[in-house]
Amino acid sequence: MDPSFEAQLQEGDVDFTERDASLLEAIHEQGSLNKAATALGRSYSRCQKRIDSLEDAFGTLVERTRGGPGGGGSRVTEAGRELLARFERLQTGFAAAAGVTETVFSGTVTDRSGEIAEVETAAGPIRALVPPGSEQVQVGVRADAVTLHAPEEAPAADGTSARNRFDGVVESVRDGENVGQVAIDVGAETPLSVLVTATSRERLGLEPGCQVVATFKATAARCTDRKRRADE
Repeated sequence: MDPSFEAQLQEGDVDFTERDASLLEAIHEQGSLNKAATALGRSYSRCQKRIDSLEDAFGTLVERTRGGPGGGGSRVTEAGRELLARFERLQTGFAAAAGVTETVFSGTVTDRSGEIAEVETAAGPIRALVPPGSEQVQVGVRADAVTLHAPEEAPAADGTSARNRFDGVVESVRDGENVGQVAIDVGAETPLSVLVTATSRERLGLEPGCQVVATFKATAARCTDRKRRADE
C-alpha cells in the first residue's frame, strides 16, 4: 500500500489504526501487555492508556489477570479478535482498490522550491513532486491519499500539512463491502477519485450533490513530464 495512506476504523472520535492492530497482535502473541510493549519498543503506560481509550470506544478488547513478576497476563478477547479481522479486511480492500485508482490532471509548472513545485491545472494550483526541468506535466493523485471533509469541519489551508485543498461536489458513489469509491467534481474534466470507508461515507453523508472539501499532501501528488511521456 502507498505509505501516505493509513487504514483506520472509526468509532465516535476514536480511530483504530495499524499501530493499534500491531499492539493487539503483540498482546496475543506475548500473553501480556507488559511483554507486548517491550517487544514493540513502546512505553507500557502509554500502551495501557491506549488500550483504555480503544475499549471506551470499541468495548472490551483485552482481559487482564493480576499478579506475577510481569504484572500478570493478558489475552485478546473475542471482540478484540473480531476488530483485528475487520481491520485486516479493510486493509485488503483498500490495497486492492488503491493499486489501480489514480486521478491524473494536466498542468503547467508555475513555481518551484526544490523538489516541490506548484502546478496550474484546470482544478486549480496543485503542489506536487515534480521532476527537475519539467514544465508541462501530468499530476497523478492516488485515491487513497485524499481525505474528505465536511465544509464546516475542513481544516484551514495553513493549518495542516495537506496543503492541497479543493472544494468539490460529489458526482457519484460506488459502494464496496468495506471500501467505497467517490468521484468528486473539482472543476476539471476528470473528477477526483477518493477511497472512503463505509463508516466515513455514513459520517459525512456522502451522496451525489453533497458538497465536500478534498485535501492531500504535496508528497501524494507525483508528476511525470508530458513531453517525455509522449515520446516514450
